[in-house]
Amino acid sequence: MRVLDALSEDIREGRIGAGERIPSEAELCARFKVARETARRAVRELRERGVVYTEWGKGTFVRSAESNQGDA
Repeated sequence: MRVLDALSEDIREGRIGAGERIPSEAELCARFKVARETARRAVRELRERGVVYTEWGKGTFVRSAESNQGDA
């Protein structure tokens, strides 16, 4: 999935750091020219992998590297 791969790379390469907000679904839709469900699916996958967490009303944020060590 193009959106998932791009977000994963941005996080892995440090372009989006721990504690930083990832782009919103609307921003992802505009950037990748995809449907909202596609953007939503990519964010959900990152959340299920433990890479990001969502705070209702605030956004979705990258977890710290320590939080992700179990996923390596």
